[in-house]
Amino acid sequence: MPDFLYVHIPFCIKKCLYCDFLSVTYNESLAKAYTDALCKELILKKDIAGQLKTVYIGGGTPSILPEECFGQLFKCLKNNFKFSDLPEMTVEANPGTVDKSKIGAMFSIGVNRLSIGVQSFNDDELRTLGRIHTSKEAEDAVRIIKNSGIDNFSVDLIYGIPGQTLDSWRDTLSKAMEFSPNHISSYELTLEKGTPLYEMIKSEETNPPSPASVASRCDFAKGGMGGFLANIKMPDEELILEMYGYAIDHLRGKGYEHYEISNFARHGFRCIHNLNYWDGGEYVGAGAGAHSFIRGFRLKNTDDIRRYIKDLNKGITPEAESTEIKRDDAIKEFIFLNLRKTEGISLAKAEEFGLNLPGVCRELIEDGHLEMEGDYLRLTRKGIPISNTIIISLFERLGLD
Repeated sequence: MPDFLYVHIPFCIKKCLYCDFLSVTYNESLAKAYTDALCKELILKKDIAGQLKTVYIGGGTPSILPEECFGQLFKCLKNNFKFSDLPEMTVEANPGTVDKSKIGAMFSIGVNRLSIGVQSFNDDELRTLGRIHTSKEAEDAVRIIKNSGIDNFSVDLIYGIPGQTLDSWRDTLSKAMEFSPNHISSYELTLEKGTPLYEMIKSEETNPPSPASVASRCDFAKGGMGGFLANIKMPDEELILEMYGYAIDHLRGKGYEHYEISNFARHGFRCIHNLNYWDGGEYVGAGAGAHSFIRGFRLKNTDDIRRYIKDLNKGITPEAESTEIKRDDAIKEFIFLNLRKTEGISLAKAEEFGLNLPGVCRELIEDGHLEMEGDYLRLTRKGIPISNTIIISLFERLGLD
């Protein structure tokens, strides 16, 4: 039975320009109705979960919920689920939605880990991303968390932002280090189709802006409505690789273990919940759009929030999809997820799938993209930045479409 629970809170004050996660504009009455429905789903699913080692509340912006909703949610969890000793209880938070009172309330009901979405300590970069907060508000939020008594908190950062320089990225990392978080997530910005940022950049690549449209965009940015700057284009690949390499070296130098492609932690502070994903473990998901992985099946709830609430008010599990993970897909996921971890793939586990990875990977090892150490095959420093290319090459060599 899964010992890991994910809970999705799909509300934001304003959707960021690069985000393609399921989220809608916050409405208090809808949030309260959603929390009621969420508790009903959790009760329906209590018997398929084991003794929970982690609960991860993500979004959206979970920290936007009123304190009473958090209290209701955690009361439901404690009354209906079994927990291991010292479970990891994470809530994602954003600057501009937390204060001393809310953090204290979370701490008092059992939250012991926070993931704060700072993304950048540079105001121009925050506007480009469409974030609702300033760098000063980000600093204040991290300071509140640091002083709250929650020792286990993560700071999320983004590199590869349009207009970002290596110096500004260094400044953001340096500012983050001032708060001495025990965990750092450093993500490369990915342009997702359908997001405003994607459409703007692709439009500019094909239709360079006129002086009038540049002036209009700058006025728009000054108004704080979106943050598009005059030259909205992605940094070149060489600069992005330099940013990533700097993060690896700088954080390692500060005592952080680089344990996953985008994640760094001090000893004892790896994210247990996310490690279960990368290890291919089972988990239960609750909330609109949430996924579960149980006994070889991936289940997905409806994305429609109002249908989600309506179904649960009728006592119906709001499941929209159920997919059995076939052998080839299971192998792909095993390779993809395990190569995300810097320790790599266990060759013994690979043999359980009938895979002779050392033989298949000989050329990639000779090229310096993969290496073996003990029972593990892993990406090298040279291979990590092009991990997707290496993984696709592995699939082809294994005859996986």
